[in-house]
Amino acid sequence: MKKIGLIDYGMGNIHSVKRAIENLGEEVLLINQKVQINHCKALIIPGQGAFDPAVENLTKTGLIDAIKDWISHGNSFLGICLGLQLLFDQSDEGSKKGLSIISGNVNKIPKIVNQRIPHIGWCNLIPTKASNLIDVDSRNANWVYFDHSFYVNPLDRKLVSANVEYGSVKLAAIIEHENLVACQFHPEKSGKAGELILRKWLQSI
Repeated sequence: MKKIGLIDYGMGNIHSVKRAIENLGEEVLLINQKVQINHCKALIIPGQGAFDPAVENLTKTGLIDAIKDWISHGNSFLGICLGLQLLFDQSDEGSKKGLSIISGNVNKIPKIVNQRIPHIGWCNLIPTKASNLIDVDSRNANWVYFDHSFYVNPLDRKLVSANVEYGSVKLAAIIEHENLVACQFHPEKSGKAGELILRKWLQSI
């Protein structure tokens, strides 16, 4: 039986994501070699850490082209936090090029009066279109956990299916496009709401 592949590039919330997926009845395979992907039905890039070291570590694994091929061939993919940001062209956090799977950049969260950076804590998602991950009508039930200093800015805003309000600005919280799903928050740390999001993603595979 094929498993959920969790990209292990020496960074990210590997164990907490692995445990969350296993708690939903799926087997997880930690991926650090291209050949392992053949045993997977979906891939996850987890997130935690800095942009440049993450790109460097992914490059060392030789998995970047394999991840791009996986997504371009219509296979199920989930990016979490830094795993979302890595999909973009570049980041204010460093000088390395991202995977350029999504056109756009990763920007520093602007300084806002009475708001701290990094943005850490629970926030309610604001749906912007129909979503496979969240119930658009349950606007007060989508409280999830964030921990980030940078946010994604896609050229195509139609890819954004939910935002989060941070002070006076709205930051992209979920990107959805065909087989690709990625979120700025941590569903594995988001209690029942996060569990439901992961469950819906698994059901869509």
